[in-house]
Amino acid sequence: MLATFVIGLREGLEAALIVGIIAAFLKKNGHRLTAMWLGVGAGVAISIAVGIALKVIESNLPQRQQEMMETVIGGVAVVFVTGMIIWMSKHSRGLKREIESAAQSALGAGTARAMVIMAFLAVLKEGFESAVFMLATFQAATNTGSAIAGAALGIGGAVLLGIGLYTGGVSINLAKFFKGTSAFLILIAAGLVVTALRTAHEAGWLNAGQSRTVDLHWLAPPGSIRSAVFTGVLGIPADPRVIEVLGWFLFVIPMTLIAFWPAAHRPSVIQAARLKLALAGACVAGAIAAFVAVPSATLSTAQLVPVVDGSGSSAGTIRLTGSTLHRSTGADIALESRGSAVVAGVRTRHLTDATATGTGSAPTTLTLEQVTALNGSRVPVGVDPSVNPGPYKAAWHQTDKLDVWTSHGQLYDASRASRTSVTLTGGGLSTARTVAVAPGAKVPAGVTAPTGSWSVAPSYSDEFAAKLNRFATERDSANFWGRFVPIGLLVAAAAFVIVALRSRRRLHTAGELAGSATPHPSRSSAHA
Repeated sequence: MLATFVIGLREGLEAALIVGIIAAFLKKNGHRLTAMWLGVGAGVAISIAVGIALKVIESNLPQRQQEMMETVIGGVAVVFVTGMIIWMSKHSRGLKREIESAAQSALGAGTARAMVIMAFLAVLKEGFESAVFMLATFQAATNTGSAIAGAALGIGGAVLLGIGLYTGGVSINLAKFFKGTSAFLILIAAGLVVTALRTAHEAGWLNAGQSRTVDLHWLAPPGSIRSAVFTGVLGIPADPRVIEVLGWFLFVIPMTLIAFWPAAHRPSVIQAARLKLALAGACVAGAIAAFVAVPSATLSTAQLVPVVDGSGSSAGTIRLTGSTLHRSTGADIALESRGSAVVAGVRTRHLTDATATGTGSAPTTLTLEQVTALNGSRVPVGVDPSVNPGPYKAAWHQTDKLDVWTSHGQLYDASRASRTSVTLTGGGLSTARTVAVAPGAKVPAGVTAPTGSWSVAPSYSDEFAAKLNRFATERDSANFWGRFVPIGLLVAAAAFVIVALRSRRRLHTAGELAGSATPHPSRSSAHA
């Protein structure tokens, strides 16, 4: 509630101040205020519509997309409040004078329409910023109803102050007011930075720097007033992560220096330009150091992968070299790619056995002795030699499927299903009987003996999954600290250089203009 109250009061007062000054100028010069109030109403209505539309869109999105949108709204709100604080730090002392000067210029242009548009745009700007900023604050608040009430009270207070300033019944030091509220807004915006970083992680955009730092539950117990202040108002969670702590300090420290550095000790234009160039050099050096120092993530797994048969007993080992599978108890097998596949939530490359088997030359009739040999020297269940002596008609069924899945070039999982069976009819059988050929059994010519089914040992799969999770975390961290952070530092360095060069160019232009305006000494004396 306190956070939204301050936002509503500050943003509302700025808009009320502009509207009040414009109303005073229009009234002083004999113009009616109807058009101005229509412009103000339109600006308020559009701002409210924007806030409602953003909230409706967000609530209708799936959970992950909601986190994405909350991150974007939070980031935009931080940008708005940052620009507001920086602008106010430079203009708060002469804000009223600047607004009056702009109003006088607009009225001097020949029509009151310019001032009406000025009021509309001022209210629309402040209203839009307030809508985005408050929506982000509502999302981070623990009690939405209280946050809405705070916003309403803040805006109402701003309207009353605006009326008082307009009628002359209230006198307020705007410089002190905006400087005092800037301190609170910096803390609120820093909390929004933390909230945006957390929703970015929940949206899957940011997975680096997620290690927990300190436990602040003792400082802000759930349900307590301290928790409402620290978590609800300032946005500080009880379990801050590394990236959130860094984001908080990287926002608060520079913004505090910008807002509260004494005016008497502010650097000159030349000193400020040199400072920005020095900061640009530091950013470049930091980018190079981060790029070089942060190692790339690697996934290291066992070269020999244990496999087990259908009973869970050891069946040797396998290893993969390129597209060839080597098995310790069998011949090498050439594999061919079948595209990608998701196995147990892991995106993999799917490989299969390139060789094919068939039963075109398999015998179509079998004797009882042959059937007994296929069944491991035992008469199959359901076959009575005295009643079903054979011979039998034989229909063969063979499956020999090898599947291999790799992740990041490493063998993730593999299995082989090898089975040969024959369906018997005739020979005294009243119904068809299917007999599975036992591994190692003597088979007739034209039939491929089953090699036995096997799969990767579960212990290896579990170990690989754990390593894969660690690798994903390390890879995201390496990409963030070793790639995105250096890029961000280089962008910041370029911005510092551009701003510094523009400042020096303006100073140089101002010096040339001052020099051209000063009379030359020789001409002055000659004229005298």
